[in-house]
Amino acid sequence: MDCVIRRWRLEDSRSLAKNLSNRKILDYLRDGLPYPYTEADAEAYISAMLAADADKAFAFAVTLDDEAVGSIGAFRCENIHSRTAELGYYLGEEYWGRGCMTSAVRQLCAYIFENTDIIRIFAEPFSYNVGSCRVLEKAGFRYEGTLHSNAVKNGKVLDMKMYALVKE
Repeated sequence: MDCVIRRWRLEDSRSLAKNLSNRKILDYLRDGLPYPYTEADAEAYISAMLAADADKAFAFAVTLDDEAVGSIGAFRCENIHSRTAELGYYLGEEYWGRGCMTSAVRQLCAYIFENTDIIRIFAEPFSYNVGSCRVLEKAGFRYEGTLHSNAVKNGKVLDMKMYALVKE
């Protein structure tokens, strides 16, 4: 499956809303996203990403045949971590397990390392998110350890895993 990342477009709002109105996806993401996720929510997100500081937010649609099927972004950290970015992503459930997100992660990391001064990109998936951990490993990220009792999601205290890719 050949997925390509590209800048968001407002017309992606329908696909974004459809894919994010899925509890299975939301259970793997941080809190703060409304459910159901509406086209208005999607338009607000896309507008915010298009207006964001291009040196701090690297947010893209993950596309298949130019249709947005997911989202990927890395966000620059601050202060002594200003050359580090945190990675996050999701993919519509029907596209899971096909290599699409691994390709998107590779594309975004290459873009960031080639076009910015960022030297480290990290991700912190929930430890139970085996698919996301596998994506990161296949994209060249190294497992750096488990962050024990690091989050509360759906009323449960959870471990997270730390993965990072460092610019060579």
